[in-house]
Amino acid sequence: MAHKHIVGPAGALHVDDDGAGGVPVVFVHSFAGSTAHWSAQLEWLRKSRRALALDLRGHGQSSRPLRDDYAVESFAKDLAVVADSFGLMRFVLVGHSLGGATAIVYAATHPERVAGLLLVGAPGKVPEDQARKIMAALESDYEKVIEDYWSRLLTDAQPQVEKQVRSEMKSMPREPALSIIRAIFEFDPLPALNAYRGPKMAIVTVHGDTSNDLHHLVPDLPHKLITGTSHWPHMDKPEEFNQMMDGFLGTVVGLDQRGASRQTGSGGARDVRLFRQTTNGSPVAWGDIRWSGYSDKKIQSSPRGDGITTPRWAGGRG
Repeated sequence: MAHKHIVGPAGALHVDDDGAGGVPVVFVHSFAGSTAHWSAQLEWLRKSRRALALDLRGHGQSSRPLRDDYAVESFAKDLAVVADSFGLMRFVLVGHSLGGATAIVYAATHPERVAGLLLVGAPGKVPEDQARKIMAALESDYEKVIEDYWSRLLTDAQPQVEKQVRSEMKSMPREPALSIIRAIFEFDPLPALNAYRGPKMAIVTVHGDTSNDLHHLVPDLPHKLITGTSHWPHMDKPEEFNQMMDGFLGTVVGLDQRGASRQTGSGGARDVRLFRQTTNGSPVAWGDIRWSGYSDKKIQSSPRGDGITTPRWAGGRG
């Protein structure tokens, strides 16, 4: 395990990086969380591939921003700096709750670098009037409202998970917490999620199964329900969660080192084989394309005679 600190847009960012092989996986934690939330997943994946986790600004071992900048788009800039600093040209993103919103923004703005997007309890879009009422209640009686909120999310949590989450919650100061919650309410994930056309899946719990949650707002978003856990399924039931995660990773074969793709040269033109996921989860080749670089490209589609859509690259920023 290699813990490193790099210079981020708003201060030092802590990153846990280890493992080798396969398409790397980057994990992004929830509100008031840290890299420690992903310890079971990091240990599991590092047996066969590189896996990283970062502490977002104001969380874990990362610095708090001097200015009160906790917008979801700013968290995505933290992620972008980590990807650049660690040379991650193609990787899978796994984001939980706030980390899911962060991952959605990054995937929409850097689709050529995201091989797959796995969202865990990621927020949907709460109606504005409801969000205003919640924020007013928080500002009026923060301690009581935030305690009620966390208690609901921690229903069915394992004892050690509840202890860890509550400890982290208490370490988050009131004003940054309010800023982050406000930013989540202001963020609309739908345009960004729809903009990312790569493989994606949601893992949901009973704590995030309302009409305002992503898998209901985006009906064609593949999702799996994990029961008997708190809002932190990857911590409560790591083995079951890891099986779901492995199933998703098995469909993300775009630039894997197992021969599913071919790349030639460094920074020049590349032959890339793209895949689509069928209803039974097995990958089917779309076909080969000529890819002339990572930047200033976006994907379009054109029909093929066999009914499968063949991607083609067109000019413009993705």
